[in-house]
Amino acid sequence: MALDPSQRRRLRHALSDAFVDTLLEPEDIARRIKGVDPALLERLFFEEVAPVCHGNLLSPAPAVWTAFDEAWLEEAIERRLARLRSSALRRWHERCLVAWLRWRYADTWRAIAGAL
Repeated sequence: MALDPSQRRRLRHALSDAFVDTLLEPEDIARRIKGVDPALLERLFFEEVAPVCHGNLLSPAPAVWTAFDEAWLEEAIERRLARLRSSALRRWHERCLVAWLRWRYADTWRAIAGAL
């Protein structure tokens, strides 16, 4: 399923809610992304959204975030993807990061996928 830019942006923003400090139920996220191929959603979650957003949950005393700014999120993801296209070393590092993110946030993804 090919996504147009506005669909991709909407899905990324919905998936980023998994990385905010407020308690959101997986059903809240799933409701916003229903009807999209789960394999595509999983790829967006781990390969585009998580690399940009996961640091928010790793901070020892993060500021309380209720949502990521949609424009900032889109710019950060696109900037990161552009850097990956320009460097084999960055792509290797990215594969390692995504493997760790898949391990670290597996339960989060399973909860979202289970609510779809």
